[in-house]
Amino acid sequence: MKNNKNFYIVLLILLLVVLFSCKKEPSKISFSGKAQGTFYNITYFDKKNRNFQKAIDSILDEFNLTASMYEPQSILSRINNNDTSVILNEDFISIFNIANEVSEKTNGAFDVTVCPLVNAWGFGFKNIENVDSNLINNLRKYVGYKMIWIKNKKFYKKYPEIQIDFNAIAQGYSVDKIANFLEKQNITNYIVEIGGEVKANGKKPDNSSWIVGIDKPDDNIGYQHNLKAKVKLDNMSVATSGNYRKYYIKNGIKYSHTIDPTTGYPVNHSLLSASVFHKSCTIADAYATAFMVMGIKKTIEFLKSHPELEAYLIYANDKGNTKTFITKGLCSILIEENSSKD
Repeated sequence: MKNNKNFYIVLLILLLVVLFSCKKEPSKISFSGKAQGTFYNITYFDKKNRNFQKAIDSILDEFNLTASMYEPQSILSRINNNDTSVILNEDFISIFNIANEVSEKTNGAFDVTVCPLVNAWGFGFKNIENVDSNLINNLRKYVGYKMIWIKNKKFYKKYPEIQIDFNAIAQGYSVDKIANFLEKQNITNYIVEIGGEVKANGKKPDNSSWIVGIDKPDDNIGYQHNLKAKVKLDNMSVATSGNYRKYYIKNGIKYSHTIDPTTGYPVNHSLLSASVFHKSCTIADAYATAFMVMGIKKTIEFLKSHPELEAYLIYANDKGNTKTFITKGLCSILIEENSSKD
């Protein structure tokens, strides 16, 4: 009996060894590439050790044929060229509907028809024109999200001069598309970043969180990334917009790339950057742009009545000192901060 007992103990130990040895840790898959005139970085964990870079590149290339202003045959370019034969796909309609919703909620601070003004001020793909009040007043006739609409998968605009630009929302939408693709492959622990817009889900195998940084708004550091804060992300996206990198100085005047659709001029206020958090990177991307148009005071008031959004705002106070405004929901995921709050 004793020998039999020892035999079963040994057998149980062997079975446990086999079971634990068969438990496969998920593989870490990381890769980078180019998309939409910028770069993407993707990391995920997969027990099947699958690399989806080719599939993701294909998704992003196909999306360019929907929303790129630099692809002559994209749906967006054909609409801007007044091609009335275009049949809209699901991606275009989805982006349009989200953009329109954000435009409505922000009273036009976010507006995809701002393209002619962006070009006039030298931040589009055309040369800088001799900007004066007459030019701006003329272009403003063709800016307004209420002058475009969709019906039966066809795009309509009030004037042929109206041009649309999805740059302030397309990267966020691309992030969501890639995240949705990964989830369809049963990959639930990932981080996707395209041009600085990020979505993360789940955790790493050691149960640690995905961590992303928020840059200091310093226009004297080139393209270095000095961090203002770090946050933990899980089933959350973050998109950042700021005026501290993309600008030019002419005749001693600094012109930011954020154009106010209602005035036609570059914004001139104290808000330096807006990082917006939401489950949808598309929505976060659009609101980040809208907040840069609205400025610090209007944005803080807006956030009070929109608890679905979290935000980390960096601005300059009356004395020129850098300050931050942080919504309460971020306190639980903010792990480091190097700033002063008001």
